Amino acid sequence: MGHGADLIVSQLEAQGVRQVFGIPGAKIDKVFDSLLDSSIRIIPVRHEANAAFMAAAVGRITGKAGVALVTSGPGCSNLITGMATANSEGDPVVALGGAVKRADKAKLVHQSMDTVAMFSPVTKYAVEVTAADALAEVVSNAFRAAEQGRPGSAFVSLPQDIVDGPTRGSTLPASRAPQMGAAPDAAVDGVAQAIAAAKNPILLLGLMASQPESSRALHRLLEKSHIPVTSTYQAAGAVNQDNFARFAGRVGLFNNQAGDRLLRQADLIICIGYSPVEYEPAMWNSGTATLVHIDVLPAYEERNYVPDIELVGDIAGTLEKLTQRIEHRLVLTPQAADILADRQRQRELLDRRGAQLDQFALHPLRIVRAMQDIVNSDVTLTVDMGSFHIWIARYLYSFRARQVMISKRSANDGRRAAVGNRRVAGQSAAQGGLGVRRWRLPAVEHGAGNRRAPARQYSAHHLGR
Repeated sequence: MGHGADLIVSQLEAQGVRQVFGIPGAKIDKVFDSLLDSSIRIIPVRHEANAAFMAAAVGRITGKAGVALVTSGPGCSNLITGMATANSEGDPVVALGGAVKRADKAKLVHQSMDTVAMFSPVTKYAVEVTAADALAEVVSNAFRAAEQGRPGSAFVSLPQDIVDGPTRGSTLPASRAPQMGAAPDAAVDGVAQAIAAAKNPILLLGLMASQPESSRALHRLLEKSHIPVTSTYQAAGAVNQDNFARFAGRVGLFNNQAGDRLLRQADLIICIGYSPVEYEPAMWNSGTATLVHIDVLPAYEERNYVPDIELVGDIAGTLEKLTQRIEHRLVLTPQAADILADRQRQRELLDRRGAQLDQFALHPLRIVRAMQDIVNSDVTLTVDMGSFHIWIARYLYSFRARQVMISKRSANDGRRAAVGNRRVAGQSAAQGGLGVRRWRLPAVEHGAGNRRAPARQYSAHHLGR
């Protein structure tokens, strides 16, 4: 008979977890002790929010939930920003938080807090374990919730008496994520007919389009259809270099980019893996175009986002079906061709003149041009929120899905996401991490990325707003 902490760690190993980010504390120390005897690395952090952001980076890069482990009370409440961001941006994260003993839950004792109620609005799954024998089940379901559909965050509250006490429970085998089928043939046929009839179609890519398998299927659709494409910041890298001539750049926050011009004149807008949180529909949807929604989940409808056709199912499989039904390559209208040509001229101008923008203060485009030379296929870039991130999101290009990770929710997670990426790189290939962020709370985590990892890590500092 083992302790609850041993069963928790055993279940984490069964889920394939390789590292845990966190801070020890009295209510959760037994779990940390058990981790020392496991195959899982402990990555200590200096603030719990940083653990959530690092775990989210692991989740976005690998598709498997990253794990944060924190103590009770403020240890849990400090996770909120990171967990809410992960849930909003589709990053799978499982957080395990300590709690007071069950007998003390209703008492005014040190660090007593209803964390399940606190996390429920900002996660996909928030549960407190009520029996030691149920530990493996609850943890397993947390991973399923975090990783399936549109990924997000999950929280498990672990009372101290369950963690420290005995259990006869056993580990559950990690279940494979259920494989979704492609959207129904009739619905795909309808979209293919809409494409054939359209004069100015455009693809709008969201986060889920940047999943590697979805991105590969997208490349084949673009090669066969020649439809122009734009993307939100979260879909960076979804379009490969072979299709770059038809890429109008990224859109978001302000309606003034080449992609916005194509969206305004479109008679057919096909949203792939898109969520309204990525770019507010009121900013780009005039309501005159036929709207198609392709995703693993039905559309979250609002006044400016009511799709005419929904293809719900596996995105890659749906795109493959759609590609098979494309019979002719699109001939661009003169207006669309001019917009794409103008965008290409901007890229060429930046390439020629970006390095020559030598002035005080330092011009953002000069930084972007310098970074373009650094961000090769072996480098992953993480960018947090701020005026500088708009320049990077618009003008710095990548051709590997999820090579550039841009947050639109948090102003301080570039550094922390870079450290999370570094931990993944340290287990596989030598992969650099370039974090662009403010030099405040995340600065204290700089050393976390340098412990036991061979990959290089760079930092670009932004000292003000």
